[in-house]
Amino acid sequence: MSPSRKKPPEDKVKSSSVVEPAIEAGDDAELIDAVEAQPQVEIPAGAEWYVIHSYSGYENKVRQNLGQRIESMGMQNKIFRVVVPTEEEVEIRDGKKRSSRKRVFPGYILVHMVLDEESWYVVRNTPGVTGFVGSGTAPTPLREDEVDKILKRMEEETPRIRVNFRIGEPVRIVEGPFADFVGVVDEIFAERGKVRVLVSFFGRETPVEMDFLQVDKT
Repeated sequence: MSPSRKKPPEDKVKSSSVVEPAIEAGDDAELIDAVEAQPQVEIPAGAEWYVIHSYSGYENKVRQNLGQRIESMGMQNKIFRVVVPTEEEVEIRDGKKRSSRKRVFPGYILVHMVLDEESWYVVRNTPGVTGFVGSGTAPTPLREDEVDKILKRMEEETPRIRVNFRIGEPVRIVEGPFADFVGVVDEIFAERGKVRVLVSFFGRETPVEMDFLQVDKT
């Protein structure tokens, strides 16, 4: 069922709000080039951010499909950005760092658009889209503070650290003066890339703070 919202008057325009339309720059170089090649457009006052659902793992494909439909159906004046929220993640495993972009909300995509019957139809009937997120049959826009929080999270320079051990699990120290000792994880300081390990010396547990790269799961 299409939404009951009416199209806002076209003369309500925020002249100071100008962005590049369609696909948000992501992993695929050809998608980035497509965005940069498009002209800038003014965003009407009625534009809001909505969330659409897709099958997990197909978010980028859906983004590409929707970007193509926006261009082929001339919807650049109603659908402005399609964003798959991601963040940089550094995984530490076997004493090595592996950096990658991870989806923040698997299966969900953000769309900045003016919602009316025409734009709803274009988005809802994009291959891979299973529906809008909302109350009942009506798509519900995100609050401005929610959008700001998500976009800022994507722009953060400090990557999210993921390790393969948890508090209470045994780890082996692989580097430093305590190399080859086995201890138990007491606390993880993700923001500093540190872990506190309880190491047994002469029958007594001693807390030792190590870098993530200095320990490995046993």
